[in-house]
Amino acid sequence: MTGRSAREVLPRPLCRGLGPIAAFAALVVVVLGVLYAGDSTPGTVDARVGAAVGGVGTPWRHVALALDFLGEPVGAATLVVAAVTGCLLLRRPRAAVLVVAGPGTAVGTATLLKFLVGRTIHDGNLSYPSGHTAFATALALVVALPVTGRLGLGRTAGTSLVLSAALVSGAAMGWAQVALGAHYPTDVLGGWCTALAVIPAVARLLDRVADRLVDGTAGAGRREQS
Repeated sequence: MTGRSAREVLPRPLCRGLGPIAAFAALVVVVLGVLYAGDSTPGTVDARVGAAVGGVGTPWRHVALALDFLGEPVGAATLVVAAVTGCLLLRRPRAAVLVVAGPGTAVGTATLLKFLVGRTIHDGNLSYPSGHTAFATALALVVALPVTGRLGLGRTAGTSLVLSAALVSGAAMGWAQVALGAHYPTDVLGGWCTALAVIPAVARLLDRVADRLVDGTAGAGRREQS
């Protein structure tokens, strides 16, 4: 493994594995956004899934509330700070930047899409896509990507690990949002796909910018020595 590949937050083998997945996820976000633009009622799938998942009693409601808190500003900030601290302790500054930039971009994208799509729930609250689900999924992705690189996993194993982390985290937060009646199930799917579409692109951009900065600094140092 070269010094450059060791620093990457999006390992080269995963570029080929996650690229098509990110493109398909972006397509799903767009299709669902078009289907539910300006809507204020649950679709057929929403109604069926909501009937099966919604209205949970104790103790599951407390679990759902705890998960929901982790997507709120205070809870989300706590998770991000903890993840950044871990990255810095492991001397992975590039991963620390991704922990901040990745979920921030995913949530920002989800927020922008809410205004563009205009789907509402409960007295006009914008709902598509779910920002909570986008955050939870994005955080799992930005943690799993550097771990995959650190373990030196190949394309298949690495992609499987990253997608598994995203699925578990996104499903847990998505369940909480539907169980609490905060979102329609398709809002949750949209939030999950938003993170899947955004994070690989952010990670790739971060690697390119960081590599150029490193190369520029090294080049300047060589010129000073000559």
